[in-house]
Amino acid sequence: MSHTLQITGGAGFVGSHLTDKLMMDGHEVTVVDNFFTGRKRNVEHWIGHENFELINHDVVEPLYIEVDQIYHLASPASPPNYMYNPIKTLKTNTIGTLNMLGLAKRVGARLLLASTSEVYGDPEVHPQSEEYWGHVNPIGPRACYDEGKRVAETMCYAYMKQEGVEVRVARIFNTFGPRMHMNDGRVVSNFILQALQGEPLTVYGSGSQTRAFQYVSDLVNGLVVLMNSNVSSPVNLGNPEEHTILEFAQLIKDLVGSGSEIQFLSEAQDDPQKRKPDIKKAKLMLGWEPVVPLEEGLNKAIHYFRKELEYQANNQYIPKPKPARIKKGRTRHN
Repeated sequence: MSHTLQITGGAGFVGSHLTDKLMMDGHEVTVVDNFFTGRKRNVEHWIGHENFELINHDVVEPLYIEVDQIYHLASPASPPNYMYNPIKTLKTNTIGTLNMLGLAKRVGARLLLASTSEVYGDPEVHPQSEEYWGHVNPIGPRACYDEGKRVAETMCYAYMKQEGVEVRVARIFNTFGPRMHMNDGRVVSNFILQALQGEPLTVYGSGSQTRAFQYVSDLVNGLVVLMNSNVSSPVNLGNPEEHTILEFAQLIKDLVGSGSEIQFLSEAQDDPQKRKPDIKKAKLMLGWEPVVPLEEGLNKAIHYFRKELEYQANNQYIPKPKPARIKKGRTRHN
């Protein structure tokens, strides 16, 4: 059955891959994005398709549009982006979410909130299941994002309880792939960039901290399955397969074929030792789990970063002095 779908943040990293999948599945898709961290380039291949619409709109302003399902992904999601503008991040996650829930209520749509593993904060429990309440500093440097997403979840369940709005909540763990932000400061991006540019791969501390990353296509499949399920409580979507930071460094170095060395620096402040999703619920209730092998995903991400670096090199704007134009004919008096 084809639906009319709205994706807020649909020109972003995850949103654009979700757009691709839903368009391929034959749905009518409206992407709503203000291009704060999203890019038109991520969805421009659909512009002109009869089932596709792109609206340049900020969800902090209300929106009136007829839809069946709303995938609410709008929010800066990488630390450099949300720390750069904490107030905007808070407004997007609070007022933006209220606006989208209001829209869902008016038109009878179902809303899926893209929440985050950050709602668990710096966890004292490993791995984190959906029952874990979290361990968050409300005034820490990431609080605008963590607390913004926590209250966005609160809002979803308030609208469900009070107004009968159908909601779905995905708690998304580390994700990577093409169209991710190259300078998001995360382990995978840093290592790929360093390896491609022949710089040393910087490992903080001993490199024994672990990280787990899911490939973006696995996440997108999970979001669609969750939206169309009848599970209204929060569901973790992530990859439980942990690797040490040192393993990531070695693997990326090998896949890039880079002569970079691995450089050990002193431990970073607030660097969580581990974060790992418990995805029993998604497996049991949605029949979902990640299937893309790490190497395959990394190869695709590396390919994208390579292309992206070439694109940037070729499209650098170098201002040239303009020769003065000689006006022909009569002079114009302003």
